[in-house]
Amino acid sequence: MTRLDNLIGTTNPLFEKVEKVFKKNFHDGWEREGASIAVYHRGQLVVDLQAVGALCVSILVDRGYCSYDDKMSKFWPEFIQNGKENITIRMLMNHQAGLAALDESISKDDANDFEKMAEILAKQKPNWEPGTKHGYHAITYGWIVDQIVRRVDPKRRSIGAFFKEEVAQKYGIDFHIGLPPSEEHTVSRLSLPPLTHRFKEILHDPRVLIVLAVLHMRSPTSIGRKVRENPQWFKLEQDVNTFNDPELHAMEQVAALGITKARDLAKLFNHFLQGEIVSKVRLPFLVAYLKLCDI
Repeated sequence: MTRLDNLIGTTNPLFEKVEKVFKKNFHDGWEREGASIAVYHRGQLVVDLQAVGALCVSILVDRGYCSYDDKMSKFWPEFIQNGKENITIRMLMNHQAGLAALDESISKDDANDFEKMAEILAKQKPNWEPGTKHGYHAITYGWIVDQIVRRVDPKRRSIGAFFKEEVAQKYGIDFHIGLPPSEEHTVSRLSLPPLTHRFKEILHDPRVLIVLAVLHMRSPTSIGRKVRENPQWFKLEQDVNTFNDPELHAMEQVAALGITKARDLAKLFNHFLQGEIVSKVRLPFLVAYLKLCDI
């Protein structure tokens, strides 16, 4: 291992090209506040510089508590409302359930109340016929997975408690779904790039303009616009302070608010791929399946 020139970390000589590409991001001005990267190769750490929710459900499947083809109503009878009686866990995990956008406005108090979120999700009419289309459940995925875990887990734990007890503590992984206030000082703050950097990015890759058009020119009645505007306090696209808010850091929202370091995220999935978190017999199937989920 050799120490990086001006960064903290190590790189296996066989993977020095990864280090060079990573450092180039700083030299070219693409990184401003800081960044980290970690890579495991064949079980060894070689570069130390929507996934955990799906992993938690895969643990429940591996232990035989549920099947991906089980209907959600098997564990959550109230979920059958408004044409959702045939939605399976597989559809929920694959973003096929048609619950990407919610009709009822979500407050911060609602988001922190799993019973209220259960009520809202249970009565929501699908945005499309379940199982016929895919549509990214950008925010609702977090609340959906929490409901799956709470109802399938014999101990009825929340997604944050389940992950902490079954994975993070067992394998020494610093990853929080619901950050304790005592850990707030460890979280890096995000910042928006200056206008000059935004123009530079467009010049570097003009396709950015297409992305901006899609984000800002959608019809008010479109599912995408509804996702963007509800909840109002969760400004994924417009306000970086969403991700600097300690109140949101404490929220158990695995779709967007899991907090960790690159090394720990790599360590987590290295344990998974080594067959330590789920059985090696089921591992090939679960790996193939997770590629279809929000990982």
